[in-house]
Amino acid sequence: MNKSLFLRPILSLFGIAICLQSLYAQAPLEKFLDRWALTIPNGRAGWLEVNRENGYYDAHILWGGGSVLPVDSVVFPNSNTLLITRSKTVERKDTQGEVTRTQHFVDTIRATVEGDTMSLTIMQPNQNGRGIQRHEFTGERIPPLPPKPDLKKVKFGEPIALFNGKDLEQWRLLNEDDVNGWKISNSTLVNNPVQGDGKPRIHYGNLRTNADFEDFNLKLEVMVPENGNSGIYLRGIYEIQVASTYGEPPHSHRMGGIYSRVAPAISAEKPAGEWQTYDITLVDRHVTVYLNGKKIHDNVPLVGCTGGALWSDVTRQGPIYLQGDHTEASYKNIVLTPVVE
Repeated sequence: MNKSLFLRPILSLFGIAICLQSLYAQAPLEKFLDRWALTIPNGRAGWLEVNRENGYYDAHILWGGGSVLPVDSVVFPNSNTLLITRSKTVERKDTQGEVTRTQHFVDTIRATVEGDTMSLTIMQPNQNGRGIQRHEFTGERIPPLPPKPDLKKVKFGEPIALFNGKDLEQWRLLNEDDVNGWKISNSTLVNNPVQGDGKPRIHYGNLRTNADFEDFNLKLEVMVPENGNSGIYLRGIYEIQVASTYGEPPHSHRMGGIYSRVAPAISAEKPAGEWQTYDITLVDRHVTVYLNGKKIHDNVPLVGCTGGALWSDVTRQGPIYLQGDHTEASYKNIVLTPVVE
């Protein structure tokens, strides 16, 4: 019997088996490829996006505060497990405060998925080099974005004055243990987080509305001094940046940016020390923003929370909150008009 004829069906079956095994190994990975709302250790809000592009896997992560950043590596050791690494740079200083060297520490995150729930474990080396911390946390698949709303068809209710110019009856600190730097001056809501020279940093409080909201139009005026930095959080999770960055090109970290996510389409801010107007409409996880009468965001999709969010659940109602832990900032004429059915 011709051996080649005998081996041909066996090799053919072997090739089919390899293909099936490859397909079996690849298909389960699709369940990881999505955006995930994370509740990271200590209950803070995080966000993760895992995707595949040009034949390789990548991911971006938001870890509590700060920015959305790319991870260092994405690896699937098997069809049911995702491994992510992200690094941190630590400066080592001498007794005079001079940087003598830098060291890099790598966190490793392991994740599995069951349906729309992600279970994660992070391994974090202690920065003194002794020991590793291990924390477990969870994530939920973020629902797909709705279509862009037709704002001409959106119905609004009665306007709500969120600040009466007299008191903070409709507001409270996010954390009651923080120092309150907010006060009323000349019918204006003013934050003045004074820090003492050479003294430990005082943590001043962010201010939130007592009420929660879903979709709405928000109008207000804001003023910051030179080097001023504040922020307006929509639903407590999406920050519209407030900063004295006049004359600088548009950036997601500058005035009008959706912090660390979307830069303004144009620069529309005024110099520091001048009152500026925001007109913000949030509907169906899309935001349209006018700064000083100029459109800087046009129905921009909000794919996830920003740094400093109260939680990562994009379906949840939330407050308006004003960032007060950075620098001096003043607000007035704060009016919210809710969307109604």
